[in-house]
Amino acid sequence: MARQEGIIKLNGQIGDLSFYKTKNGYQAREKSGVSGSRIASDANFQRTRENMAEFSRATKAGKFMRTAFKTLTSQLADNRVSNRLMKEMFKVIKADSVNGRGQRMVLDAETELLTGFEFNINAPISTTVSTTYKTEIDRATGKLSIELPDFSARDLITSPQGATHFKFSAAAASILFEAETFELNLQESPMIGITDVLVYVLLNCQLKPASTGPLFLLFGIGFYQEVNGTYYSLSNGAYNGLTISQIQGV
Repeated sequence: MARQEGIIKLNGQIGDLSFYKTKNGYQAREKSGVSGSRIASDANFQRTRENMAEFSRATKAGKFMRTAFKTLTSQLADNRVSNRLMKEMFKVIKADSVNGRGQRMVLDAETELLTGFEFNINAPISTTVSTTYKTEIDRATGKLSIELPDFSARDLITSPQGATHFKFSAAAASILFEAETFELNLQESPMIGITDVLVYVLLNCQLKPASTGPLFLLFGIGFYQEVNGTYYSLSNGAYNGLTISQIQGV
C-alpha cells in the first residue's frame, strides 16, 4: 500500500493500480485477487461458488423479511440490522438438511432459529420491558396474540429521558420466502403514560386461518413525548424496540 503525494489526488482504477481515499489520506495499491470469470468456472472454486449462492439467498431473504415488517422497522434506529439479519438467515440456510451444499435455502421449519432476533440491538426488548408477557399462535384460527397482565409501567418499563408515553405493538405475519409473498396484520395499544401503575394490554392479530407458511409474531415498543396533546416520536426511534417473540414453522 502506498500513499498518494502531490496536489492531484486520484480515485478509481488505472490499469492494475487502485486509488482511493481513507481516513489516513489518499492511498494506492496494486490490484490483486482472482478474476470473476475464473471463480465462475474453475473447479477449484466450487466451494466458493456454493458459499456465494447461499450468501445471496440469505441476503435476499433478510431483505424480504425487512420489507414484510417495514411499517415497524422504519420506526427504529439500527443501521446494522440488515447485516445482522443476513447472518441469522445464513444460519437458517445452513440448517437445511434436505438440499445439497450450494442449493440450501430458507426452509419453513428452520425459520424458528430467528426467534429472539432484535431489530434494534441498541434497545432490546429484554432490557426495556422487564415485565413478563405471553404469546400465543393458533394456526387453525389464524389468531396470534400478545398479552401483558397487570403491571406497573413506572417500575417495569425503562423509559428514555424526555419520554412521557409509550405504546406496544404486535405484528403477525405468514411469510413464504421462496414465493416472496406475505400476509401481515398489525395491532397497537393505546398510548400509555410512563408513570401509569395498573396497566393491562392484550394485542390480537388476525391472519387467514390454516396458513401454510411459517407464522411470525413480533412484539415492539415505541416511545413518545406529548406536547399540547400531540405525540411526537422520541429521538427518531432510537429507543424503540422490536423483537421476534415467537415463530411457528411448518
